[in-house]
Amino acid sequence: MKVSLKWLSEYTQVPGDLKAFCDRLDLTGTGVEGVEQTGEAFEGVVVGHVLTCEPHPDSDHMHVVTADVGAGEPVQIVCGAPNIAAGIKVPVACVGAVLPGDFKIKKSKLRGVVSCGMCCSQRELGLGSDHSGIWILPEETPVGTPVAEVIGSGDTVLDLEITPNRPDCLSVVGMAREVGAMYQQPVTYPLADDVAKLAAVAAGEDVAAAVTVEVPDSERCCRYTARVIDNVKVGPSPDWLAERVSAAGGRPINNVVDVTNYILYLYGQPLHAFDFDTLRDGDGRVRIIVRGAAEGERLVTLDGVERVLSEDMTVIATPERAMALAGVMGGLDTEVTEATTTVLLESADFCNGRTSRTSRNLGLISESSMRYERGVDENLTELVSQAAAALLAEVSGGTVRPGVVDVYGRPAEARPLTFRIDRFNAMMGADIPADFIEDILVRLGCAVEATGEAAVLSVLAPTFRPDLEREIDLYEEVLRLWGMDRIEPTLPGGRERVGARTPEQETLRLVNAVLRASGLNETMTYSFAEPGDVERLRLPADGLGLAVELLNPLNADQSVMRQSIVPNLLRSVAYNQARGVKNIQLYEIGTVFSAAEGRKKAKERKKLAAVMAGSMGDAAWNAPAVPFDFFDGKGVLENLARELACPKVRFRALAADEAPQLQPGRAAEMLSGGAVIGWVGEVHPLVCDAFDAMAPVVAFELDVAALVKAARPARDYVAVPTFPAVVVDQAFVVGEDVTHEKLVQVMTSAGGKLLESVALFDVYRDEERVGAGKKSMAYTLTYRAADRTLTGEEVERAHGKLVAKVEKACGAEVRG
Repeated sequence: MKVSLKWLSEYTQVPGDLKAFCDRLDLTGTGVEGVEQTGEAFEGVVVGHVLTCEPHPDSDHMHVVTADVGAGEPVQIVCGAPNIAAGIKVPVACVGAVLPGDFKIKKSKLRGVVSCGMCCSQRELGLGSDHSGIWILPEETPVGTPVAEVIGSGDTVLDLEITPNRPDCLSVVGMAREVGAMYQQPVTYPLADDVAKLAAVAAGEDVAAAVTVEVPDSERCCRYTARVIDNVKVGPSPDWLAERVSAAGGRPINNVVDVTNYILYLYGQPLHAFDFDTLRDGDGRVRIIVRGAAEGERLVTLDGVERVLSEDMTVIATPERAMALAGVMGGLDTEVTEATTTVLLESADFCNGRTSRTSRNLGLISESSMRYERGVDENLTELVSQAAAALLAEVSGGTVRPGVVDVYGRPAEARPLTFRIDRFNAMMGADIPADFIEDILVRLGCAVEATGEAAVLSVLAPTFRPDLEREIDLYEEVLRLWGMDRIEPTLPGGRERVGARTPEQETLRLVNAVLRASGLNETMTYSFAEPGDVERLRLPADGLGLAVELLNPLNADQSVMRQSIVPNLLRSVAYNQARGVKNIQLYEIGTVFSAAEGRKKAKERKKLAAVMAGSMGDAAWNAPAVPFDFFDGKGVLENLARELACPKVRFRALAADEAPQLQPGRAAEMLSGGAVIGWVGEVHPLVCDAFDAMAPVVAFELDVAALVKAARPARDYVAVPTFPAVVVDQAFVVGEDVTHEKLVQVMTSAGGKLLESVALFDVYRDEERVGAGKKSMAYTLTYRAADRTLTGEEVERAHGKLVAKVEKACGAEVRG
């Protein structure tokens, strides 16, 4: 929401230090997303004196004028306004100026005549709705003076992020209340004065004689009020009104519409103005019905789009047809136009849930819908209607019919709460004075009284604060305005209490350190996913369960909860590759979700996933860039297993049907003991294409719970060897189908206690020397005894037994 500090300062004092003010807003929960100096929008727009005005030689409606803009030489401008004339003073946008709407003024030719600027109307400067002609300034206005100085339009506008639980701050008055509480200073509330003006413009018959309102379902609309303003003359708004609407981010349209927008920005109460004559029936009366839309009912809204409605939506209707979408947008057939002379003014409170669904289902978000879906104070609905009717009559020359049609189905009441000061101070860990507590609550709109108990306050939460439901909510209000930065940090109380991480936290801390040391960067992606991600990843759906669908997704591309982290990481790879980043190493620890038939709750599991694309580094003069492959991913997991001291870690090759998301022959699953931890491999090219990523991409995904269970917090102590080892190199010729894992298993079981380690140091293929379909695998075998020095005979005997078993179990031949 945009807030003009000039407007805000009319109701409370705004601090002079803008940065400190913005920092304080951030600390109290109102985020400042941007600061705009509106006077800058008129840079290059100055007061010009029209010296000459001649008809354009090739146009029957344009003129060629020369204007003195205080720059020495007059400038020539082609102008099409009907009221341009010599001798007047007008705003001139010089070459280089940028007008609202990012319209840049350039030197140009209009029908063959050079034009070096533009004479501006109020609408072109964003200061009003009048565009019938050039804005003529007073004669005494100095030539060359910046327009921003002349009209006093220099202002600071804050773009504020209002959290969904604070609908009261979606108004200038609400923000004035908030600032007054922040700095404990007086606030002026204009509503009573605005309401008092109504009596001066009231005339005619009572509104109830011409208007009736029916609200069959108070759940759809808890309050609806209607007033009638006669003798309205629709036209441009006064300068002050157009300026206020513009400062709040709106666009001035005409005096009637601008009043409704002004009141919305000032008090946070949406209004709508109907052309009264378009609503009347044959008897000249207006009968309004607030009802649910019929399934498939159609309505053309103010933006000219025909909307197809559903039963969940609420409409404002006559007995014959729907006229407006309740809380969202009015209808085109009943809009206020220049021909309108009588206005029916609506001020109402509609169901926030239905309004929210309607605006999102139709893709029609408006200032009104945003406020209705967060909550509007129905107790102020009728008072704000009085203020709006008085102002509308004032700026349009109209009169307000006495009385109001007010249908109030379920009146809202202030919520009674208790505030225990001692409990508050104990819980907050601070000694905040009782006087401050009471003062803050009163400034926030609460009614506060003492009770019979000591240090206990009776509090009535105002109806414009629907978020104040419990005593703890009052604690939060006092604490945030006292300043959480003023609370001294302390450790939680308790006898002999020692803080510590959980085993899972300790494991994940070490996992993060290992992955970063391995060159990977942590990232975070959305928990939402596209419905077809599992199919694109080629994972078997039966192994992941059913997708958890969202009832109210942000968009169709994020309508389910993710079942795997890898698809989002592949999109990150594609995003980086498309922008010229070649070497990408990312990992994420996050939650995946699954559902099952007949089970109401979704199952959540924590996963660790990573992707590696490109190479570890760019090519250099002494080293080429080596693309990542399967063994790089496997190496990261081996580092992880080593640092976590996972016992008996091994990798089992996966067949193509076991891991269709990975390249055949470059896929494996990681096991610790008999438990599967996860998988690793090179992503299949078809999967890469599905996510617009360029292959090769290495990926792995582990189950965090299984990893934490396999991790050992402490390693077994192994004494430094005191006896020498005997190292033997041995090469075996085996078939291509025999894996390294199989050979190591056989050698480890055959070597017994004397075999300390097995390390592969060479793989050799040659059809002539080794044979077709075969390979030579050479190992370094280390033998050692813990209690003695081995003899040659012992080593030969143990080694011979090992070789014999390898030959028998693997069909191996000893290579000389």
